[in-house]
Amino acid sequence: MTFVFSKKIELKPILKFNMPRLCSNEIIQEIEALVQRLFLQVWRRPATLMAGIVQPLLWLVLFGGLFYNAPVNLFTINTSYNCFLSSGIIVFTSFTGALNSGLPLMFDREFGFLNRLLTAPLISRTSIIFSSATFMTCLSLIQVIFIVIASLFIGNSPLSSNSTLIFAFIVLLVTVGVTMLSLALSFTLPGHIELLALILVVNLPFLFSSTALAPLYFMPPWLQLIASLNPLSYAIEGIRYLYSNTNWNFTESVIKISWGDISLGQIILLLLVLDVIGAYIVSNILKAKLN
Repeated sequence: MTFVFSKKIELKPILKFNMPRLCSNEIIQEIEALVQRLFLQVWRRPATLMAGIVQPLLWLVLFGGLFYNAPVNLFTINTSYNCFLSSGIIVFTSFTGALNSGLPLMFDREFGFLNRLLTAPLISRTSIIFSSATFMTCLSLIQVIFIVIASLFIGNSPLSSNSTLIFAFIVLLVTVGVTMLSLALSFTLPGHIELLALILVVNLPFLFSSTALAPLYFMPPWLQLIASLNPLSYAIEGIRYLYSNTNWNFTESVIKISWGDISLGQIILLLLVLDVIGAYIVSNILKAKLN
């Protein structure tokens, strides 16, 4: 009796984390279905959305109330402190919402739903990441809209159509960049306790080390250096410039730091470069975790 041994076949995973064609109908359907699931969770448990709206409102009302009697030209000419503060709270709202974007994915990991998604016949596993990023970006923008509307009642003038587009683009750059970072942390950290601890540690230091509550020249030199390295400071100053100038342009100086003046165009370019670098680093982390 002769035995015939077949050639050894190495089994490889079919689904990989790669960049698919986002214009294909299959990918769009997968992302849409996963986003609907996440929004259904918010609809059934709206506490997270309400907390994301109430917390920055409390900052805007209570912290602005502390400086209610401050001189109008304390920080900027012909601008009250509430108007000065609102730009910082708007960026802080998008930052906080995006920083929490890794929590739903972390809970899916711990409850085992992510393993079901990874074994499901998906066209590409990137739909899991894109759906989470799309959901949290929409949720953060909803929270920002509420804060923008609330800021109109404390003295902020409405933006023009051109200013609104630049305003939305700056907020979107901040939201997308921090969302990618949070999603990467949801795969690298062991559990939601560690992720929540990191969010609590990072949140307030980023706020106080930016120009959200006070301009650079009010800070000591060591804090000025930290605030100059904080990307949130550039986003805040860009939005503050849009609110205070109706005839704005991309080349006018917006913020003065120790190594030069930064214009609105340079702020947008800087945030865009940071997002591209962050996307490259995060994609490599996610490839290692999902493949």
